[in-house]
Amino acid sequence: MDPKTLDHVAFWLADREPIAETLTTRFGMHVIDRQDNFTLVGADARRGKLTLFSAEGPREQGAFKHVALRVSKLPEGETGFDLGEGVRVLLVEAETESEYDLDHVALYSVDPAQTAEAYERFGFEPASPSAEGHPRVEVGGAYVEFQPLLNHLAVLVDSVDEHIAEAEDMGVVDNVVDAANTRAVFVWGPERVRIEYVEHKPEFALT
Repeated sequence: MDPKTLDHVAFWLADREPIAETLTTRFGMHVIDRQDNFTLVGADARRGKLTLFSAEGPREQGAFKHVALRVSKLPEGETGFDLGEGVRVLLVEAETESEYDLDHVALYSVDPAQTAEAYERFGFEPASPSAEGHPRVEVGGAYVEFQPLLNHLAVLVDSVDEHIAEAEDMGVVDNVVDAANTRAVFVWGPERVRIEYVEHKPEFALT
């Protein structure tokens, strides 16, 4: 398998027209093709595009987190947009031959590193991690990025300090958080799942 570029990202939508309208009015895109069952939107027909398929809703979002469009200079103000029906678009600043070209697609994964490696079988090239450290693969200068589906698990303990000391000995400390009602240490568990050991302070008063 030898893919050349990331051509388009496709979505199932109960009502595609409002999303197509937002993409064309806010992001400098235009409708490249409109058929009975889909609308193809992009800034350039030969570059990365979004395909909006009609489907009976509601549908589960699945692994999709967001799609990022590349611009040479970020606008002032908001750079992330929820377009409805689970479609989230981000703008990222990067060198680009075409404004609003596809930069990356972010997908949730139970095991991001293993999933990235599995994509290599399908012609995707290994790539360095994202700025946030998420595993990713590349195709024609665009990326597919894999982010953990789970943020963390939390367990209650009597003494966070004791757990900090043990976690430091194990070399697995992520960070320590001292909040108004709790104190916690986050550690890296198996398969890079974060585990929070949290201690309730005497004044714990959440309701």
